[in-house]
Amino acid sequence: MKVSDILRVKGNTLYTVSPDEPLAKATQTMAEKDLGSLVVMEHGELVGMLTFREVIGCLVGNGGEIGATLVRKAMDDHPLTCTSETELDEVRRMMLDHHARYLPVMNQKMLMGVISFYDVAKAVVDSQNFENKMLKAYIRDWPAEDDTGKGDSNFP
Repeated sequence: MKVSDILRVKGNTLYTVSPDEPLAKATQTMAEKDLGSLVVMEHGELVGMLTFREVIGCLVGNGGEIGATLVRKAMDDHPLTCTSETELDEVRRMMLDHHARYLPVMNQKMLMGVISFYDVAKAVVDSQNFENKMLKAYIRDWPAEDDTGKGDSNFP
């Protein structure tokens, strides 16, 4: 399974923010849309990622106040990314190794979407459930044994 499979199911809605936007406005958008992250774009290019982790870090660093802080000051300016062709096993490894909860999906310099740890976990569980159903169906349709005890003659 590839990242493109997750994006196909997830849909195309993307939320971005400018690095020069007030952090207070960005967090308001995150709260209103129930988002854990915003992709930070400038002049059509990915320049960072803003997640609740960076927002909390900024709050703690500013004594519990956002004030006039800009997104640029709080964002992760070197976010981990993947492509739509990245295999899901590699994405899981990347997210675990780097403690990343959100990954922008980039094809060349074009933002294709964002996948979350939740999206990856859901895809893995859905895939395992499908395999489980197929195995149970296969076992249920197991060929009956004949008098020789060897089963269906189509199987060695």
